[in-house]
Amino acid sequence: MNKSLATNLLAVSCIAIGYYGPIYGETIFTVGLFATSGAITNWLAVHMLFEKIPGLYGSGVIPERFEEFKAAIHTLIMDQFFNAHNVEAFFEAQTEDIARSFNPEPIVEVIDYDRIFEGFLEAVVNSQFGAMLGFIGGVSALQPLKEPFEVQMRKEVHTILGSPGFLQAVEQGMGEENVTEEIIQKVERIVTCRLEELSPMMVKEIVQEMIREHLGWLVVWGGVFGGLIGLLTRFLRSPHPIL
Repeated sequence: MNKSLATNLLAVSCIAIGYYGPIYGETIFTVGLFATSGAITNWLAVHMLFEKIPGLYGSGVIPERFEEFKAAIHTLIMDQFFNAHNVEAFFEAQTEDIARSFNPEPIVEVIDYDRIFEGFLEAVVNSQFGAMLGFIGGVSALQPLKEPFEVQMRKEVHTILGSPGFLQAVEQGMGEENVTEEIIQKVERIVTCRLEELSPMMVKEIVQEMIREHLGWLVVWGGVFGGLIGLLTRFLRSPHPIL
């Protein structure tokens, strides 16, 4: 049994008990009458939010204003959740997380240092020092440098990858502003398309489902305060309201 029905049945029961009861009949009847009035009035107000009642201006406001509800949902999602500031803050947090957990070792190991050394030798040969290599045994004289060259290159690459500015440079190279704008545009298209699929009935059901439980308390408190007003009215009308 829902709250609205329970409250209305209890209020109507008070009317019946007060009407037929020999003890405190008029007081109980008045309390029940006012409680029923308050509960039914609040129930009708809740009902009017979702259903159109002929002759009652303002009823059915949720399904009739569903376009405004859709616009409000769109504004809420885009302005409060997916604005540029929030998206940029998300990327900054992700970058910080990556920087803390970033391990440069796999990149250091995958680099082809033999190829880099060959490129180094080619550069030396084609430079002004190339002619001088003949005096020291040619290119083969540089081969003993291969191992220390690789060791030093590994250190340098590791240092570069671990530097604070490396990930920032990668982020800038990706074009953070363009990525942020692109994400916002994609999210907005998704939200707009999804909202276009909504019908007045779907909007009504969504809102009704969200606030049904809380609206039930409006009926309960309408009955409670209506009963209290009835008791106060009975007290003001007679010096002996319980008789």
